[in-house]
Amino acid sequence: MGDSSDEEYLGADWLPYSERPEWKDVEPLAQDDGDHPVVSIAYSQKFREVFDYMRAIIARGEKSQRALDLTTDALRLNPANYTVWQYRRDVLRELKADLNDELEYLSEVIGQNSKNYQVWHHRRVIVEMLNDPSNELELTENALVNDGDAKNYHAWQHRQWAIRSFNLYDDELTFVDRLICEDQRNNSAWNQRFFVIKHLGFTPEVIRRELDYTMNRIRIIKNNESAWNYLVGVMRQGDSGSANLNSYPEVVAVVEELYQAGNRSPYLVAFLIDVYQEQALHLKASPDDQLARKVYGLCEDMAGKHDVIRRKYWQYVATHLKNQLSKATGGEQ
Repeated sequence: MGDSSDEEYLGADWLPYSERPEWKDVEPLAQDDGDHPVVSIAYSQKFREVFDYMRAIIARGEKSQRALDLTTDALRLNPANYTVWQYRRDVLRELKADLNDELEYLSEVIGQNSKNYQVWHHRRVIVEMLNDPSNELELTENALVNDGDAKNYHAWQHRQWAIRSFNLYDDELTFVDRLICEDQRNNSAWNQRFFVIKHLGFTPEVIRRELDYTMNRIRIIKNNESAWNYLVGVMRQGDSGSANLNSYPEVVAVVEELYQAGNRSPYLVAFLIDVYQEQALHLKASPDDQLARKVYGLCEDMAGKHDVIRRKYWQYVATHLKNQLSKATGGEQ
C-alpha cells in the first residue's frame, strides 16, 4: 500500500507509534520474511510501523483500549486482515465494550469496503453477541440499493443470515419485488425470492401464484435467464419436490404460444426441450417418434442458431435422448 493511501486513511497529522509516549513500553515486532525472501513487498513506513506494533501487542496478549485503537489503524490500512479482526473481537470481549458503538464503526467500514468478507463476518459476530438484528436489513439495503450494487454477494449472504436467524421474513417479498421491478434481470433478487418462498412453503396455492408472477415477467422480457431459471425452480417444487415440467400444462401451453408467435429466446427453447424430453421418456416413445424428433430439431436449432457456444452440449442432449429411448424400447443404442 502506497504512502498516498496511508495519508488518506490515517491523515497527514498522524503521529508514529514510536513517537507516542504511551507506547514507549512496547518493542515493535518486525515481520519475519526470512533471510532471503523471494519477493519483498514494499510496505510504506506507516504500514510497516502499525503492523510491527500490532504483532507486538498480539505477541504479549495485551487487550486494552490502546490495543483496540491500534486495531482500528491496522484495519484502515488492511481491512481484509483476518488476524486483526479476530484480535479486535477478543479485545472487545475483554473490555466489555459497547457493541453498539462497534456496529456504528462497522457501518462506516462496510460503506467503504462492501465486498470485504472479513468485515461482514465481524458484523455477524457482533450482532450475535448483541442478539439484536434491528439494523441489518437497513444496512444491507443500503449496500444493495443506495450503493448501486444490487448483486453484492456478501450483502445478500448477510441479509439471508439475519432473516433466517432472527425470523425477519415478513416484508422481504415486498423488498425483493421492488428490486425485480427495477431490474428484472437481477438474478440475486430472484434467488432471494426463492429463499423467502421456500421458507414460507411451496403450497399448491403459492406455486400457482409464483408461476403467474413469473410468466407475467417473462411476457415483458422473454430473453431473461433469471426469470426462466426461477420458473423451472418453482415448477420442480410441486408434489413435494418431485414434480416435472409437464405437471403444469397451462404454463407449457403459454410457452408454446410464445414459440409459435416467433419467439426464439434460448431459454424458452431450452424449456421446451426439457418439456418434450420428459414427455417422450414418460411415454417411452421410440427414437423416431414425433416427440423425439421435436427434441432433435430444437437441439439442432440451439446448436446452429440460438446457443452456438454450447453446440456440443445440445448435440449431446439429442444423442443422449435417442440412446435413452432406444434402451427403453428395447432397441439398439
